Amino acid sequence: MFTRRGFAAVAAALVCLGTTATAQEVTLRMHQFLPLQANVPQHVLEVWKQRIEEASNGRIAVQHYPSMQLGGTPPQLVDQVIDGVADVIWTVAGYTPGRFPRAEVFELPFTVSNAEATSKAFWTLAQEEMVDEDFADFKLLAAWVHGPGVIHSKNPIETVDDLNGVKLRAPTRTTNMMFERLGATPVGMPVPAIPEALSKGVVDGAVIPWEVTSALRIPELVQNHTEFGDEMLYTTSFIFAMNQNTYDSLPDDLKKVIDDNSGLEFSGFAGKTQAASDGPAREAAVEAGNNIIELGDEQVAEWEAAAEPTIDAWIAEMDERGMDGQALFDRAQELTEEYAAE
Repeated sequence: MFTRRGFAAVAAALVCLGTTATAQEVTLRMHQFLPLQANVPQHVLEVWKQRIEEASNGRIAVQHYPSMQLGGTPPQLVDQVIDGVADVIWTVAGYTPGRFPRAEVFELPFTVSNAEATSKAFWTLAQEEMVDEDFADFKLLAAWVHGPGVIHSKNPIETVDDLNGVKLRAPTRTTNMMFERLGATPVGMPVPAIPEALSKGVVDGAVIPWEVTSALRIPELVQNHTEFGDEMLYTTSFIFAMNQNTYDSLPDDLKKVIDDNSGLEFSGFAGKTQAASDGPAREAAVEAGNNIIELGDEQVAEWEAAAEPTIDAWIAEMDERGMDGQALFDRAQELTEEYAAE
């Protein structure tokens, strides 16, 4: 397993491939945990790469390393971008539980309804509350969330009681809190570990959005998929970040290229694009003959009531840590509503 010292050693070993910041050419190493053909790498990260290269007239080249090809594990991506092993990374904020507490406000149950609006809200709240605190060790390029979280399980899950004793992969600390309260046995793991965990019986199900199920072949491993109508059981916050020294070393015109192609609008684009990929993946499960469980309004209301204590507990915990949990929650809701109205 890599340590921070190990990261530094790798960074030194990769110096010949490293960032070259001159008036002529810059090469950025972009590192992330999914295969290149998955939706986010293909339709979001590759788009950013192409925009940067075109806007810089070829002066910036972005080398995309998917599937942790630079080494390490997904939870180590944040330290990799801080230490310079990678120049740019995309990761799940919750892969390092408790490290980015304010970002968890967007992961609370049944508080999100629109991925694009929420992604813009995430970016804006990050500028207000997080860049000098949670994200102070790197340059934040974008922040977004995915579409509706879905329960994919070996046995049908319709009611909260159906979760009793179910070993369920959950992506973040907040979702682990929720599912434990609802009677499941949450098991935290990065997305790439899900297929093997399902096939070996380590877990009985997983909660992920539809869009990533095709790359992971989830419909081949489980036959039941529980949806929550127009509500979102949960979502996950993502971080797209750049090594601060790398950014600072760029000439001003290339900094502008990075800035112009990142930020609020790119965050909204990423969230919208990721959510739009849900439809084709869902259709693949339908075509496979899997059981799509669409909960009605009364059923969803029961889940919402059962999940409410998770929100209260998170707010109380933030207060204990010296952050105003209620203010964070209220501001996140306010911003999301504002962007949704646009």
